[in-house]
Amino acid sequence: MNSHRHKLVSLSPWTFIPTLYFAQGVPNTIINTVSVILYKRLGISNQEITFWTSLLNLPWVLKMLWAPFVDTNSTKRTWMLTMQLGMFACLGLIALSLQLPNFFVISLVIFAVAAFISATYDIATDGFYMLALSSEQQAFFVGFRSLFFRLAMLFGSGFLVFLTGKLEIYLNNIRLAWMATFGLVSILFVLLFIYHRLVLPEPDLDQPRQKNINQEISFGIIVKSYFKQAKIIAILAFILLYRLGEAMLVKLASLFLLDPIEEGGLGLSTDTVGLVYGTFGVISLISGGILGGLLISRYGLRKCLLPMALALNIPDIFYVYMAAVKPYLLLVYPLVALEQFGYGLGFTGFTVYLLYLCKGEYKTSHYAISTGLMALGLMLPGAISGAIQKSIGYTSFFILVCFFTIPGMISIFFIPLEE
Repeated sequence: MNSHRHKLVSLSPWTFIPTLYFAQGVPNTIINTVSVILYKRLGISNQEITFWTSLLNLPWVLKMLWAPFVDTNSTKRTWMLTMQLGMFACLGLIALSLQLPNFFVISLVIFAVAAFISATYDIATDGFYMLALSSEQQAFFVGFRSLFFRLAMLFGSGFLVFLTGKLEIYLNNIRLAWMATFGLVSILFVLLFIYHRLVLPEPDLDQPRQKNINQEISFGIIVKSYFKQAKIIAILAFILLYRLGEAMLVKLASLFLLDPIEEGGLGLSTDTVGLVYGTFGVISLISGGILGGLLISRYGLRKCLLPMALALNIPDIFYVYMAAVKPYLLLVYPLVALEQFGYGLGFTGFTVYLLYLCKGEYKTSHYAISTGLMALGLMLPGAISGAIQKSIGYTSFFILVCFFTIPGMISIFFIPLEE
């Protein structure tokens, strides 16, 4: 058995890192982006869509609370495989639920379970990454982790939405088209489970950590040490407000593209939204993220953070223009792409600052707290965005979004940041 285990450990990370992080990105994209389009096409109101799908972020906000349980029970490998099977079941059940009269409530409950499974998979995968790879390999593959997660976004919000749009036309049945898509992704997770069951190494270090009596105390100490940082109020304001405008925009962007012109939207078809927002938009987002990393590595975070915040927020005005003018489709493509490119730049600066905050002996836990707060900063504005848009219309809503970007940019001048 040991020889078998060591043989597996010697496998190149190229055989499993791309697929592990692709499997991490697909559920995240489906739950946070594709679900919005699904419910819109099935006649749910913008207000209900934005509120309930925003609440699906809660497991990512709270995942640090059950991370110790994952750490002390079973192996990371077992957790990952179990969560992939769980995701297969959830996606299959969502597909079946779409034919029921009360599909909205039932599918939302299943999406919530899927979000919990996805967040748990994130914990196990990131832990496995550190146990299965050497320090040199971890440094080498860190960029590829992000790349394959982004490719999963492209697959989910681009290919799957485009495919569903074509199926809507071919089958002349919206529900059946979405059932087929979710069934397809469900099968994908069975294949991922089988593949990973065969190729994932079993590192000797991948063992449940021993529980000890100081564990709860240590968790309290970790949280206390995070909130004892210098200028913590400014740091919290920055984390919660930096993406305030974007958090509201991202929930309504695809709905705006789909809504008919008489309701203030652009009236695009499902497959066109898959191209405009899910394909060209995501490619632009990836490009912005790559450029952002290169700029920070060359000029440093202090010089780049404010320009990147401007790149994140200024393009929001494009949505004001599109809502007011209703431009031709050929102009919508570059406007959405430029907004997403700026989003990629701005999000890179934000991510690097969260890493900058991770100092001392609790780096991993501090980063988990920061990302949980980040998810909270996305969830709360997203939850109320639909109600605001419904009451004031798309043009006024996007103008308001532009004003909501200001507090986050102001907070940059108060946070601790040294080169």
